[in-house]
Amino acid sequence: MSKKYLTVTALTRYIKRKFELDQHLTTVWLRAEISNFKHHSRGHMYFTLKDDQSKILAVMFAGYNRSLRFQPENGLHVIVKGEVSVYEAMGQYQFYVHDMIPDGVGALHLAFEQLKEKLMREGLFEDNVKKSIPEFPEHIGVITSPTGAAIQDILSTINRRFPSVKISVFPALVQGEQAKEDLVKRIEQANQITTLDSIIIARGGGSIEDLWPFNEEVVARAIVASKIPVISGVGHETDTTIVDFVADLRAPTPTSAAELAVPSQTELQRKIKQSERVLSREIKRLVTRRREQLEQLQKNYAFQYPKQMIIEKEQELDRVVDSLEKSIFEQLRKKQHTIQHLQSQLKLHHPRHQIETYQQSLTYLMRTLHNRFQQIFEKKTSQFDGVLNQLHLLSPLNTMKRGYSITYNASGQLVKSVDQVKLGEDLAVKLSDGTIVTEISKVRKDNHD
Repeated sequence: MSKKYLTVTALTRYIKRKFELDQHLTTVWLRAEISNFKHHSRGHMYFTLKDDQSKILAVMFAGYNRSLRFQPENGLHVIVKGEVSVYEAMGQYQFYVHDMIPDGVGALHLAFEQLKEKLMREGLFEDNVKKSIPEFPEHIGVITSPTGAAIQDILSTINRRFPSVKISVFPALVQGEQAKEDLVKRIEQANQITTLDSIIIARGGGSIEDLWPFNEEVVARAIVASKIPVISGVGHETDTTIVDFVADLRAPTPTSAAELAVPSQTELQRKIKQSERVLSREIKRLVTRRREQLEQLQKNYAFQYPKQMIIEKEQELDRVVDSLEKSIFEQLRKKQHTIQHLQSQLKLHHPRHQIETYQQSLTYLMRTLHNRFQQIFEKKTSQFDGVLNQLHLLSPLNTMKRGYSITYNASGQLVKSVDQVKLGEDLAVKLSDGTIVTEISKVRKDNHD
C-alpha cells in the first residue's frame, strides 16, 4: 500500500497559508506585557507578549516602529495591533505588530484606531472623494464654540485677509457628551444654506478626552455627507482627529483653517500689481515690435511707388497669361498627336483584318482536312477490301462447298475426335446448303501408327 508523505517545509507552508486566510487573524488587537525585548541593530524589535497564563513571540519591523512616540521596554503594558502568522524557518507562529500604544489611555486610543481603520477601509480618506475648496469664496460658515478663543482667531484672520467675505457662525458644543450630536446638527444646518461656499469646523487644543467629539463616527460621516466642502482646524499642530482625515482640507489650527479658507487680500493686491507690471511691460514690448514692423512696411517699395508696382504686376500678369496660353496650346498639340497615333494603331490592329486572316486560314484548313479525309477513306476502303478477300478465302463456307462438312454434338460443341461422341448420341452435320441430324450407330477409330 503506497503512502504519500509531506516535507516539513510543505506542511509549514500549508499551516501558514491557513493563518493568512483566517480573517480573524489578519487584524488583531492585544493587551499584553512586554518581556525579552531586543532592539536589533537593523531597526527591528523582537519581544514576547504575555499575560498571566500565556505568551507569544512578537516582532515589530522597522517600517512600523519608526513612528512610535515612546521606547518599548520590558515590563511595559501595551496595546498592540497586528496579525498572526507562521515563521517558516522555525515552524512557529508569532505576532507581527503593526502599531503599539501604551496601555494607559488605551481605551480611547483603541477606539480611535479602530474607527480610523474602519473609515479607511471604506475609502473615506481617499483624495478622489475630497471636494475642492473655492479659491475666492463669498460666504463662509464657521462651526465652533461661540465663547472660545478659536472663533476670535478665525474671525480676525478672515477679516484681515479677505474682509469682503460674508461669515455665518453656527454656535456648537465642542466638548462633552452632547457635543457630537450638536456638531452633526450644525453641519446639517449649514448645508441648508445654499449660498455657503465652504465650512470651517474648529476648536482649540486640549486633551484627547477634550477633543473626543471630533473622533466620533457620526461627526465624521456628517462631514463626508456634507455637500459643502469642509475645512478642519481642531486642536494644536500635534493633535490629530478623525475629522482631520475625512475633511476636504485639514489645517493644523483654527487660525490656519481661516487662512486656508480665504485668500490674502494683501497678497492678491501684490499679485495684481505684479501682473499689471508684467502686462504693461509686455504691451510696451508688443507696441514697439508692431511699430518697427509698421515702419518696415512703410519703407517697402510697394508703399512708396504703388503705381509703378501696379504697372509691373500688370506686365508680369501678361507674361504669365502668354506663358499659360502657350503651355495650353503645346499640351493640346501633344494630345492631338497622341490621339492620331492611337487612331492609326487602332486601325492597324483592327480585328477585321485578323478575322479575314483567320477565315482564310479556316478555309485552307477545311480544304486540307477534306482532302486528307478522302485519302484516308480510300486507303481504309482498299485495306477493307483486301481483308474481306482474305476472309472470304479462309471462310469455312467455301470449304464446305468443296464437299466438306462440320459436325456438332448435342451440346453444340464442334466434334474434332471420335472420343467426343458416344453410341446413340445425336449429331448435327453442317453442310454448305443445310444441316443433317443423325444418330451414332457405330464408332470406328483409325489407327495412324
